[in-house]
Amino acid sequence: MPVVERVWEWRFPIPPETLWPYLLDTARINEALGLPRYAVTDTAQPDGTVRRTGATRRMGLRLSWDEGVPQWVANRFYTHRRQFHGGPVRSVQASVSLEPQLDGGTAARYRLRIETGGLLGALLVRLGLKYRFGPTLDRLFREGAGFAAAGEPAEYETEPPSIPAAVRRRVQDIARGLTDQGYGVADDLAAYLLNASDPDLQRMRPRALARRWGAEPRVAIETCLAAARAGLLHLRWDLLCPRCRGAKLVAPSLDRLPQGAHCPSCNIDYDRDFTQNVEVTFEPAADIRAIGIGGYCLSNALDSAHIKIQHPLAPGEAVTLAAHLPDGDYRARTIEPGGSADFRVEGGIAPAIALTDGDPLLAAGAVPGEIAARNDGGSTRTLVVEDRGWAADALTAHEVTTMQAFRDMFADAVLRPGDQVEIRRVALLFTDIKGSSELYNRVGDARAYGWVREHYAVLTGAVRRHDGAVVKTIGDAVMAAFASPLDALRAALAMRDDIAGFNRELGAEHGELVVKLGLHCGPCIAVTLNDRLDYFGRTVNLAARLQGESQGGDIVVSAAMAAEAGIAELLDPLGAEGERAWIKGFGEPVPLRRVPAWEKAGC
Repeated sequence: MPVVERVWEWRFPIPPETLWPYLLDTARINEALGLPRYAVTDTAQPDGTVRRTGATRRMGLRLSWDEGVPQWVANRFYTHRRQFHGGPVRSVQASVSLEPQLDGGTAARYRLRIETGGLLGALLVRLGLKYRFGPTLDRLFREGAGFAAAGEPAEYETEPPSIPAAVRRRVQDIARGLTDQGYGVADDLAAYLLNASDPDLQRMRPRALARRWGAEPRVAIETCLAAARAGLLHLRWDLLCPRCRGAKLVAPSLDRLPQGAHCPSCNIDYDRDFTQNVEVTFEPAADIRAIGIGGYCLSNALDSAHIKIQHPLAPGEAVTLAAHLPDGDYRARTIEPGGSADFRVEGGIAPAIALTDGDPLLAAGAVPGEIAARNDGGSTRTLVVEDRGWAADALTAHEVTTMQAFRDMFADAVLRPGDQVEIRRVALLFTDIKGSSELYNRVGDARAYGWVREHYAVLTGAVRRHDGAVVKTIGDAVMAAFASPLDALRAALAMRDDIAGFNRELGAEHGELVVKLGLHCGPCIAVTLNDRLDYFGRTVNLAARLQGESQGGDIVVSAAMAAEAGIAELLDPLGAEGERAWIKGFGEPVPLRRVPAWEKAGC
């Protein structure tokens, strides 16, 4: 059968690490090339592997193929082969390589190998490559290098979206309303919805949008939440596979999120974990912008950016891969059924990896920037090395449900009755007013109640500024939750400052509000109680009891929370002292650290 092979080469004065996200963004490049969307069907095989079959329509013909497993080493090369089921083309293999040069630049190469069914097909392919595909590919790679050099998002020229004038006006009107309410990137969001390409609008992640717009993450998150409430966006609850990180199940609301799912791509069942694999993403509302079904490249390496290496090895095969992995935590596994092994890269040195029919085996590495791998198993296996810090841009369900904006705008977003979610770690802050009964006696019920209501606003403001949420109020007390212990402590310190300012506004003649604060973090259970999300467990009990240990004006932090990363750096300059206290409901004295009140701290 005739084979057509072409190679395009470029030299760019930009390092491979900078070029990779642009030249390997195959979904956007395929869209700009005019290739059609396609869908993939995953079929489990008897040996536990998965067959992926793609299908689309092109020039009136229905095409189908085996999608195959792409292989890549991040920042170095990518190759993918599709085997077609009949038709004029039998197989297509595309490969991209980025070779670093001594001058700091890159030699980029794109190789395309097409196997056709006959001489006529080969002729048509040659003509298409020469007069259409080749010139367009050259333009796109040069444009991508230009975007990379400027540090700008890739804005490849594509067919502009067809959006009716009435819809455009509606989007702009809603955006103006959101801007008037203080949502700072509403205009950016509106322009994005109206002009961005389809791949950009699938599974929109607020932190990535914030980076694109030069905004604080919380600003972008709150704007997306408000836009979903206003009907511009649809909020999704994605239940991600813990292996491939694909959104294999999407729930339209929290109460419809199941406790687990099946990933047909990995052929595994998995459970939900609010802190790990339930992500909140957004997409345009269907009446604003219809995205359609399928994608332009469902084997896009950038969609699996946490995977740094994906490389097949035949039985007994050994390879040495040039892979410059930044220092950090990684996991070795295979696409095929089997176990995994965690490791750490230090000084650029990664371990040697031996694939087996069970867990991969690790041995000491020797050369920075290289990974030695071999397959000791009895069948071909595909090595996967993934960065365990994959969630840098993810907005997890745990994070969003501990944000005040979400609680305010989606108060009806709760778990279904009887459902409960294990939370691996939540930071809880409890407050109460010291001597509230004496306050009511001193200034009268009406004035004291007004002050208490105002103090709620002060505390809620501090919680919101530090990415937390008020879970509930109990009498004069407040319970707040945070995904990050650092944010919880910073909120407590801000509360102390803000209450001091509030007392100055009241005036010395009226006395002052003295607030007690206690903090703890740990695992708990999230449930629906009184039509809202709430938390239960020993972590909640201890946080509430620690507030009771506060004498007023001081901040009591459990030793467990004080041991969290970054907490000691905040506590030590404040003169926080270690103590042990007998706490009701706990059999042993509880270690804690106490941040003294302002006057005791000499402030």
